[in-house]
Amino acid sequence: VHLVESGGGLVQPGGSLRLSCAASGFDFSSYDMRWYRQAPGKERELVASISSVGEFTNYADSVKGRFTISRVNGKTTVYLQMNSLKPEDTAVYYCHARRYFYEYWGQGTQVTVHS
Repeated sequence: VHLVESGGGLVQPGGSLRLSCAASGFDFSSYDMRWYRQAPGKERELVASISSVGEFTNYADSVKGRFTISRVNGKTTVYLQMNSLKPEDTAVYYCHARRYFYEYWGQGTQVTVHS
């Protein structure tokens, strides 16, 4: 099983980034997918989630209206479009897959919002 995040980097406040998470080794279309983030000295927090076929999405209050989660099951990839980025969005972003008691994590990608 592999979850490989990409798309992180350094961006100025107000900028945008799109994170991608490429999945392999499991039945991607049967798993709910989530993006978490962890800032230095803080606990990991759920940012956004999407159901297995994409019909339901949920967002943390702190990112509502700015971030959009999506998935393309044919490409076994989940995305996180991040707009209007703020310094407090700085964190390592992790991709997560879950179905019943099966779960997998990616290695994370760093997002830094700094002028």
